[in-house]
Amino acid sequence: MRIIGLMSGTSADGIDAALVEITSRADRPRWKLRSFVCVPWEARLRQAILDACRPDAPLQFITALHYRLGEAFAEAAWQAAEAAGVPLEQIDAIASHGQTVWHQPTPLEVAGVGTTATFQLGEPSVIAARTGCPVVADFRAADIALGGQGAPLVPFADYALFASAQETRAVQNLGGIANVTFLPAGGALSDALAFDTGPGNMVLDALARRVTHGALAYDVDGRLAVSGTVCAPLLAQFLAHPYFAAPPPKSTGREMFGEAFAEQFYRAAQRRRCSAEDMLATATALTAETIARAYWDWLLPRAPIQTVVLGGGGVHNGALVRMLTKRLAPASLTTHAALGLPDDAKEAVAFALLAYATLRGYPANVPSATGARGPAILGKIALPPPNARKMAARLDKSPG
Repeated sequence: MRIIGLMSGTSADGIDAALVEITSRADRPRWKLRSFVCVPWEARLRQAILDACRPDAPLQFITALHYRLGEAFAEAAWQAAEAAGVPLEQIDAIASHGQTVWHQPTPLEVAGVGTTATFQLGEPSVIAARTGCPVVADFRAADIALGGQGAPLVPFADYALFASAQETRAVQNLGGIANVTFLPAGGALSDALAFDTGPGNMVLDALARRVTHGALAYDVDGRLAVSGTVCAPLLAQFLAHPYFAAPPPKSTGREMFGEAFAEQFYRAAQRRRCSAEDMLATATALTAETIARAYWDWLLPRAPIQTVVLGGGGVHNGALVRMLTKRLAPASLTTHAALGLPDDAKEAVAFALLAYATLRGYPANVPSATGARGPAILGKIALPPPNARKMAARLDKSPG
């Protein structure tokens, strides 16, 4: 099957789109990456996404944005097909994770009932109409319906891509939120453990924008952090956040570690008279230290880890990688790219693999990671309209 995976993470940098050819078994499907593109969000659209993540965002605005982002995801699918030189008529399906704007893994009381939920924007019926392809989307809902947190869902792909019979590995994603998948040597998918360790790049990006007055969108290569000194009292203050001590299963997002958290960090750093560089150094240490403590508390008691496989945008942050190398020793660190997958492509590939499982009728959640009561077939399928191949067309962005 040829499937295009689409993903926009919590950093809301852009849409990652991967065209993947997939064959063979459900638990360890064979795959080949035909193309990978990253389509940056237009500035106004990115700001709209960030605005939609606020608790007071107007429902009318969110509803319209849901359909507007469907257009953007469809365009990314077109670009992935073009990059591979494959007509959309030859694509079997599109897998769209969408853009998470709210993740509620802990119960929120609704009319007297504690309710967990998650919400991703990017209407799949729009994607199906624009591309003429069936679309698998809304992957997290089936796991939540079984009492899980709907996250993380990448263990299925991490196992398919990186599990080893010879060594125990930890696959560490450094996205806006950092998450880890623990893969014991020679283990089955059911032996995997995965959870969100806490903030990855999200706080770093927000602080970089704040201290440079918008001149930088992120700390390029970790240069600001490298120039600073970690403020130990500030680091200790934020390491006391209760999320870090909570046992898995657990997941988090922008609701907990977004702009409000970054602003709190910024003001606390100002009170301690930290320079901009010291702020970034300390925030980078927060990401590295929370990852390391998660390993010590929940992973290493199970088995020694020989290799940590890094991926996501944070792999390009030299300051963060150096801190992790020191804190995770004696495990050796490598990258997705070193194992044959572009560092930024894994999550788009992951959702293509999840869609493959959905279309084959295979469960793809990992209850030990999400806390679900049992296995679930993930995703909902939006079928294109009749004659969709003939009607498929990109969004007309001309005035009027």
